[in-house]
Amino acid sequence: MLARFCGTWDMISNYNFNGYMIALGIGACLRMIALKLKMRKLIEQQGDLYIIKTCSTFKNYTLSFKVGQEFEEFTEGLDNRHMKSLVWWEGNKLVCEQTGEKKNRGWCHWIEEDKLHLELYCEGQICKQVFKKKIND
Repeated sequence: MLARFCGTWDMISNYNFNGYMIALGIGACLRMIALKLKMRKLIEQQGDLYIIKTCSTFKNYTLSFKVGQEFEEFTEGLDNRHMKSLVWWEGNKLVCEQTGEKKNRGWCHWIEEDKLHLELYCEGQICKQVFKKKIND
């Protein structure tokens, strides 16, 4: 099912990213920079390993995981926290729960029509991002 997710996706909208970053405890200066960025997602599959790279002109973040297998995650360069993460399929949605210092934290990816949707959530704040697949992918 992840084959539809694979490819390069460019951000077209970003709702409540500031509120989400405040919930994570990210400082005002870094939030101001992050709010100006247009992110790109590169999603690939190598056997049962999935890799999601979030790229921008300021910072990049790579997440590698196997569905259904808990792993240690360190959000280096983002909010710099250690946590345990677990990713699973819930229907057509790829869902991640992140357990650690922050409560009710995680994300959910799904595809609707030709767009990749991402909801990031933490301590009651929900950020909604939408990405459009690059034409040549």
